[in-house]
Amino acid sequence: MFHEGEREVQRRAGVERVAERVGASNISSWLQPGFAEFLARQPFVVIAGADRDEHVWSSPLVGGVGFARAVDERRIVLATDLPTGDPLEAALAPAGARIGVLAIEFATRLRIRLNGVAERTLEGIVLTVEEAFGNCPKFIQRRLPAGRLERGSARWHKDANALDAHQVRTVEGADTFFIASAHPSRGMDASHRGGRPGFVEVSGDGRELVFPDYPGNRMFKTLGNLTVDSRAGLLFLDWQTGTALQLTGRAEIVWDAKEIRAWPGAERLVRIAVLAVHEQSGAMPGGWELIEPSRLNPPAKSERA
Repeated sequence: MFHEGEREVQRRAGVERVAERVGASNISSWLQPGFAEFLARQPFVVIAGADRDEHVWSSPLVGGVGFARAVDERRIVLATDLPTGDPLEAALAPAGARIGVLAIEFATRLRIRLNGVAERTLEGIVLTVEEAFGNCPKFIQRRLPAGRLERGSARWHKDANALDAHQVRTVEGADTFFIASAHPSRGMDASHRGGRPGFVEVSGDGRELVFPDYPGNRMFKTLGNLTVDSRAGLLFLDWQTGTALQLTGRAEIVWDAKEIRAWPGAERLVRIAVLAVHEQSGAMPGGWELIEPSRLNPPAKSERA
């Protein structure tokens, strides 16, 4: 059920038996009851993949309500494509490309993850599911969209090897981001992280991020991948303008108890060394309204100070 990295993190966290129970009741290789209906309601998903240089990225894939549909219990169609210039634009070019898909509904705090093999077809992106499971609603902020749930026209793209001052403010003001990770044989995975604004810290030179790992479902899909393969891709969305800020880098899991104590609610920390940054406007529909932050969000480190 779990690969060597997941088992290592579970062992170190002392939750092996809990993980076995959670995994046995959640993980499957097909779409579970209700997954097809859930997918059909979503206007966008987040995907994880690797570019031609094998850097891992997380990207929004937007098509409007109804663009994601189940063909059968093993296959889904995403009837859209990535915008020109997205870091993962060419990720589906090779046959049998591995991607991870996260579908998340902020209004209900529900989410599912689908990992497998993808290909481009005339209908869109077809994913053959190898792993499917739901996640708990922890740390998801309730949001509702305004207007049509379709991607805008991407007007500009910006590339760099570090975050600039404006991008640092975006990251440090975020209450939500998405993270892509990879495993050599299991493929890609896309996941969600949430907290109070300020729960992600950026170094002064914009080349390093640190964020807390809060208690979750104990399967450690993301941290397990990062234990084996340190590549990571982070996605931050501007919910008002629809601008997407993406970065790729290398992750390190911090287990040092003294360092962790400075972060309220954290069980571990994750440090990301930034290798490349991509920002694109019009990647998402804007105008989302924050209805209610998660009541489980611990205070940010800056709030304790």
